[in-house]
Amino acid sequence: MKRMRDIRGAIAPHDGVARYGRDFCEAVIIGEAAFLSENEVIITARDGSGRKQTVAFDRCMVATGASAAVPPAPGLLETPHLTNGNFFNLEALPPTLGLIGAGPIGLEMAQSLQRFGCQVTVFEMAPRLLPREDADAAAIVGECLAEDGVSIHTGCRVLSVQGGPLAYKAPWSEYKVRAQLQNGADHTFTFAALLNATGRAPNVTGLNLDKANVSYDARSGVHTDDFYRTSNPKIYAAGDVASVYKFTHAADWQARCAVRNAFLDARCQKSRLLVPWCTYVEPEVAAVGASDMDLEQAGVAFDTYMRHLKDVDRCKCDGIDRGFVKIRTAKGGDKILGASIVAPHAGDLISELTVCMQNGIGLADLAGVMHPYPTAAESIRQCAAQFWFSPHFKTDAKALAITRRGEAVAKRGA
Repeated sequence: MKRMRDIRGAIAPHDGVARYGRDFCEAVIIGEAAFLSENEVIITARDGSGRKQTVAFDRCMVATGASAAVPPAPGLLETPHLTNGNFFNLEALPPTLGLIGAGPIGLEMAQSLQRFGCQVTVFEMAPRLLPREDADAAAIVGECLAEDGVSIHTGCRVLSVQGGPLAYKAPWSEYKVRAQLQNGADHTFTFAALLNATGRAPNVTGLNLDKANVSYDARSGVHTDDFYRTSNPKIYAAGDVASVYKFTHAADWQARCAVRNAFLDARCQKSRLLVPWCTYVEPEVAAVGASDMDLEQAGVAFDTYMRHLKDVDRCKCDGIDRGFVKIRTAKGGDKILGASIVAPHAGDLISELTVCMQNGIGLADLAGVMHPYPTAAESIRQCAAQFWFSPHFKTDAKALAITRRGEAVAKRGA
């Protein structure tokens, strides 16, 4: 944890006040901000003086982010506990930890603590881990966590929570979590620490958004159109406070687009943003585009191509016997609709498929791109190559792919 905090301290200046004051901003004011009207913000100093300053604006950006959500488990809201916001303040390893929520944040922390020597118990209401990820990917993660020793309870309901005060080192508090397990059993667990990782809620409280005529709700945050404008055309919003994609890289990209739209009259559209993501467990789980569940719910017909890492030469050499590349295409064609990867460094591998989707490169073209041997990235090309031998694709799709490839070769030659 000390090493992590040292690294975080070295990275922090990249987005720090000093840098923004030097490179981007005419002034940086530290304080509690809220809207005073449709074109004014009032800022209260944090030094306890009560001093207030009013700033008028032609354009404004709401980028207040999100905080840990608290599910309606009886007692949890009143019980001081760990979240992703204060988890990294731990100064010693708790001997036991209860974790509510089996999404990306929770499982990353669960696996880390378990490997350090803490006994972790996970409670998830959904029938499986990582409910929003590919089901095959979630199954592999579950197997790996179980092998690490993590105790996992899916399909269960937390009935009550007691404990506190919150401690970051010994003497630890005693937390009691009463849960109804999937088999119907009612059991009370005792832990030295409790981590709530059930998701993130947009920070909209206390901003006086109503005074600025900005539409919002507590669940989805600030409402924006396809160009990041709120219901007040002078005010834009980006990042976790206004997006379902609560990732650092997504917030960064949205902000770039929103700033261009606000100040340069650009027309960057939110609907055109392609967001890849990665969960940093071992093995990593990365995805981009639509999942099986997304396509099925939307009624979109699709084909699936899958390459298991155990069949890839580099992975055999590295002793990797679990994981895969899965690519989903439009039915009968090679247009990529989404992809999932479970592998060491899956977050690095997913970028190749993100580039293909962003630029309309289909499976046929990807299958014709030479990859160095032996590499894990070959698994992507080998997965794409299955398109040529699949009974699903239409003959005209293959002919179109051959034509595209010929045109690309001719262009390079010219």
